[in-house]
Amino acid sequence: MKSQNLEPPQVWARAAGVLYLLIIATGAFGEIVVRGTLFVSGDPSSTAANIAASESLWRVGIAGDILQHVFDIPVMLALYLTLKPVNKNLARLAILFNLIQTAVLVANSFNLVMPLFLVGNAEYLKAFAPDQLHAWTQLFVRLHTYGFGIGLVFFGLACLVSGFLIFKSGYLPRILGVLMMIAGLCYLTNSFALLLAPALAAVIVPAILVPPLIAELSLALWLVSRGILVEAWQARAVDLA
Repeated sequence: MKSQNLEPPQVWARAAGVLYLLIIATGAFGEIVVRGTLFVSGDPSSTAANIAASESLWRVGIAGDILQHVFDIPVMLALYLTLKPVNKNLARLAILFNLIQTAVLVANSFNLVMPLFLVGNAEYLKAFAPDQLHAWTQLFVRLHTYGFGIGLVFFGLACLVSGFLIFKSGYLPRILGVLMMIAGLCYLTNSFALLLAPALAAVIVPAILVPPLIAELSLALWLVSRGILVEAWQARAVDLA
């Protein structure tokens, strides 16, 4: 059967979809299951106590985030190979934005490692009062939120470029391109609101992140279930050559 002998571009597209779903799953686990249950806004003592009592869960959350960024790399390559027939330079631009995003988020993971030291029992921690340690724990978790927002500036730009390429491709549904461009605008709005108007960010989150979730999940599911129109991709590739 034809499905047992996929053309290379179809393989890239399907691989991107599968890995994209894994990224969404691991990202949701870290944000909802781990930080969403252990971080208590405005209550440093409770946050520190929760992390100390669920250290293994916190560590699994960090490992999941790192695994998510490991998946980022092959997804970038697969999407580049899928979209480069539309415009090779714009596909390269998207991957550059994505690389910066991933680098920022990997470095940002250190902000989640620090609370593990602060809630521990090391002798050197006795130099600080418990309230100080709790405040530092809360601060590093908050820093992670801001670091994540900064990383999403670059991912938002990547979504805008990728969405445009999808829209123009002819071998993926245009609606997916529109959704991805909307996702990019939402990410940029969220990030700059966090940096410039935190009060506004508190109002628009999490609603502002729903369109990106719909867009990315739709793209991933489409790539896994339907892939691309290989003939249209090949025609584009011939024109590019």
